[in-house]
Amino acid sequence: MSAPVTPLLAADAIIELIDRPGRPVVLIERLNPPFGWAIPGGFVDVGERMEAAAIREAAEETGLAVTLRALLGLYSDPARDPRSHTVTAVYVAEARGEPRALDDARALQIFSPDALPPVLAFDHALVLADYRRYRAEGLPAPLRLDGDRAGGRE
Repeated sequence: MSAPVTPLLAADAIIELIDRPGRPVVLIERLNPPFGWAIPGGFVDVGERMEAAAIREAAEETGLAVTLRALLGLYSDPARDPRSHTVTAVYVAEARGEPRALDDARALQIFSPDALPPVLAFDHALVLADYRRYRAEGLPAPLRLDGDRAGGRE
């Protein structure tokens, strides 16, 4: 029996800097296509838990030791990554310290969730909108069915 063909699997971490006023978030500017600002994250290694991948990718791209606090949601729109169908688990994480642009990050910047850069990679504008809702209301990302990119059934 042959192995099924499935989407790639990734894990991302929205990193809140808890030692700064307003708990700003860390975004990286991607070194490789697709370009733009992005939530730190990357592909899950075979044999690795999703949570471990999110922590590892955060450290590799920002130099921060993060603590995961919540699962914001799963993002599986086949068009979310122009390179291939990729599903990601996005976590809300906390960290202290001074982040640095490492690994495949061209640059790194700290942003207020209400003042994000205009060009975000992947579907990260949608993810960060869900995150702002999470911060305001404590709600996880809505379920999105049948190609519904904006909302879901609430």
